[in-house]
Formats: sequence, structure tokens, C-alpha cells
Amino acid sequence: MSASEPIRLLDIGASWDEVAAEAEPAVLEVLRSGQWALGPRVQAFEEEIAAYVGARHGIGVASGTDALLLGLMALDVGPGDEVVTTPFTFFSTASVIVRVGATPVFADIREEDCLLDPAASAAVFSPRTRALIPVHLYGQCVDDAAFDAIARRQKIAIVEDACQAIGATRGMARAGSFGDLAAFSFYPTKNLSAAGDAGVVTTNDDALAARVRRLRVHGSEKRYEHIEVGLNSRLDALQAVILSIRLRRLAAWNEARLRLADRYDDLIAAHGIRDRIRPLRRHEGTHVFHQYIVRVERRDELRAYLAGLGIGSEVYYPIPLHLQECFTNLGYREGDFPVAERAAREVLALPIYPGLSEAAQVRVIASIRAFFES
Repeated sequence: MSASEPIRLLDIGASWDEVAAEAEPAVLEVLRSGQWALGPRVQAFEEEIAAYVGARHGIGVASGTDALLLGLMALDVGPGDEVVTTPFTFFSTASVIVRVGATPVFADIREEDCLLDPAASAAVFSPRTRALIPVHLYGQCVDDAAFDAIARRQKIAIVEDACQAIGATRGMARAGSFGDLAAFSFYPTKNLSAAGDAGVVTTNDDALAARVRRLRVHGSEKRYEHIEVGLNSRLDALQAVILSIRLRRLAAWNEARLRLADRYDDLIAAHGIRDRIRPLRRHEGTHVFHQYIVRVERRDELRAYLAGLGIGSEVYYPIPLHLQECFTNLGYREGDFPVAERAAREVLALPIYPGLSEAAQVRVIASIRAFFES
């Protein structure tokens, strides 16, 4: 690798090249079949993903956002209800709460991993609290045992936001297997990705699974007969066949991400800059490194410096949800969640994807050291 060759944050095309010989004929077969929405290929993927996650049911839907939304709808969360979640996550986590007419209630995150704090969550419960959405952020699982105990004690439902954590574990459970329902996204940037938008809901509850299946097709179980008002959120057969093929490689891809993260850790230590950039990593369970995140005080300056060298990076997420303009009606102010606000100023995602070379990682960390020495 030359010193001037760009280093992307993510190389989506590389993962497609690995499956193209198998996937392209399968896609053509689907196109020729005329069965493009739901159908046997979708059902096959649903069974495969449920088995992988360790849940009884997988229900394919159009996106991770729809998976979250359908989970809340299946639980009858609506006007007058409150749903507790983190302010430090992607927008969909909170927007779906508003979409069902409920109110998002935020609780702060933990400094060591940027995950929702169980104690802080319990502290904001009220008689109106109906559900909790913990987010498995960046590829690492929340403390499932702590949240499960809180939910049982408070008699509320858990909807796991597992959109960034396919394959991650904590204890004996994989992400997506401990809540009442869970939502996964297969957006092209995810560890398991479709060729566009796609998602799945997982659950161990037969009744909730049946409800989600009905809600994803306009609330219908029989054609032209609608039991309730649902969504149009079907998983396409084209996406299902691609996901089935890619799922068989997911374990190897996640292992590759772990090796890359270990190398970053070693390089940071070898370059003597661990006091300047702090990897956001907790050594509990299996972290699948959807993102490799460091925390750095001069984050924006460092990101601009890296961009000037052709090195990609990204900020997930620069504005906590409680400070988003569309949520001003909730009454939150700057300073309400100091840990989340500090994380929003410090987190930086470095390039990580299967196929990223050692030379590229060396250049990334050497460039960061040069920034601090300049």
C-alpha cells in the first residue's frame, strides 16, 4: 500500500466479491422465479437467522427501523405510554417510539462502553413506562442479565435494538435472544448486509411472532381481510437469498473483525498513544466490532487531519438524541445526560472491515501518532 492510497472507512464491494460466484446465480434464479416478495426463500432465511440468533422465530421485514417499529406495535405500545432508551444511538431507536404515539424517555450511558446504564434506566421509570429499548451499540451487548432483572421487576417489555450486533454475545446469550422481541438491520454497512434495506424481528414468543407477521402485511392474515392496521414491510426474496448466502460467512467475517480490533489495540500500545486515544472496548462476551471506536479529546481536529491524508473515519454519533431539534418538546436540555454528551464530543470510528490490510492499520495508527506529535 502506498502512502497516498486512500483508506476507506468501509469497503462494501469487497464483501460482495467474496460471495458473487454463489450469489449472482441465486439472484438470477429468484428473478426468473417471479416470487419476489416473501415466499419460500424468505421463509428459509427466517429459519436460518432464528437458529443463528437462538430464538424461536425470525420474521423478515423491510428494514431495521421497521423491525423496531413492528416490535413496539406488536406490544401495543402507544399514546400515553413511555419507552425508556438511550440518547446515544442512531435516530431510529427513538423515532419509532414517537411513531407509535408513545414518549421516549432517555437515560444516560456508561462511561466505559457507551451502553445504556441499567441503574440510570431504572431511575427514570414511571407508572407510564411500558417498554425498554436497550441498544447493543457498535457490536457489543448490553448487560442482558441486569436489564432482564429490571424488566421482570417492573413488569415491562424489552425490545432489543440489535441492529449493530449480529453475532455478539454476553454470557450464554446472543444479541437478539433475551428480550421479548429484537430488531436487526441488514443495511449494506452492517456485519451481515443485504444489497439494500432489510431487517428481521426475532422473538421466542409465538403470539408476538404471529402478530408481527400479520402487521408486516397490512394487518392481514388472509388476502383482503384486515384484522388491524399494519405496515407494508415485507422482506424481498432477492434480499433473503443474498442474506442466506452471506450468513454462512458471518462467523468468519466477525472473527476477522475481532483480529483487526486486536491489531489496532496492539498498534495503539506500541505507538505509545493509549493515553491520547482510548479504544472503546469491554472484554466481556463477544464483541463483533461493527465499529472500532476510540475516544479522543481533539476528535474533530484529528478527523480533519486524517481526511487530509485520505484516511476515512466517522462519528457515531455527533448529536445525542435528547438535543435533536425534533425532540425539543420532550423538555431535555444540554447537561441532562453528561456521559452521552461527552461521548458525542469524543468518539471516532476508524476503518474496520474484513480484508483491511495490516499495512493500512499501521498507517492509520502511525498517522494518529503523527497528529499528536505535530
